[in-house]
Amino acid sequence: MRITTVGLDADDTLWHNETIFRLTQDRFRALMAEVAAPDVLDARLAAIERRNLSLYGYGVKGFTLSLIETAMELTGGEPPGRIVADILAAGREMLSHPVEPLPGVRDALAELAEDYRLVLITKGDLLHQEQKLAASGLGELFAAVEIVSEKDAATYERVFARHGTGAAEAAMGGNSIRSDILPALEAGAFAAHIPYPLTWAHEMAETPAGHPRFAELPAIADLPGWVRGLG
Repeated sequence: MRITTVGLDADDTLWHNETIFRLTQDRFRALMAEVAAPDVLDARLAAIERRNLSLYGYGVKGFTLSLIETAMELTGGEPPGRIVADILAAGREMLSHPVEPLPGVRDALAELAEDYRLVLITKGDLLHQEQKLAASGLGELFAAVEIVSEKDAATYERVFARHGTGAAEAAMGGNSIRSDILPALEAGAFAAHIPYPLTWAHEMAETPAGHPRFAELPAIADLPGWVRGLG
C-alpha cells in the first residue's frame, strides 16, 4: 500500500472556528436574556440551524441569518432593532476575526508536503474560506483546495480522484467524525481523527473504533508519522 495524497480539513483542524461560534452564541444569549431562557434559546437556534443548512449551507453568514430568524420567532416576528443590529455586528466581527494556525499545524503540513500531495477539503462559504486560508499563510503548502457544500463519500471519491490517485491511496485528517472521518472511510480512504476541544452538535457521530483504516491521533503533529506508517 502506498499513500500519495493527504486531505486536510480546515476549521478546527488548522485554525480555531467553533470557539468563535460559541462566543457569538454567548453574546446572543445575553442579547436575548429578557426574551428567552438560555436552554430554550439554544434549542430553538439548533433547530433553525438544522432546518436552514440545506438553504444557507455552512458558515458565518448562514449562522447569522439563523440568529436573526431565532430572534424573530421568539419575539413574535418583531425583534427590537438593536437586537438585529447587534446580531449583524457580531456576524461581521466573526467574518473579520484573525486567523492563526493551531499549534503544530505549520510544521506538520510542511513535513507532509515534502512527500505527499496535500489537498484542503473544507465546507463553508467560498469567499470566507478563501479569505481564511489566505490569512493563515498556509496556502502555499497545498497542491489543491476544494471548498464543498457537503462532505460525503462521493465528495471524497471525486476529490481524491481529481487531485490524486484515488481514495484507496489517500488519507484524510480532521476534527469531525461525521464530516472528515466516516465519509472518507466509506470512500475507501484512510482517516485520522484529530480532536478539537469543542464540537458543533451537528458534527457529532460515533467513533468508528476498530475500523482498519481509522486512527485517533492526539494532535496534528502526529499525522505525518501516522501517514508514513501506512506505507
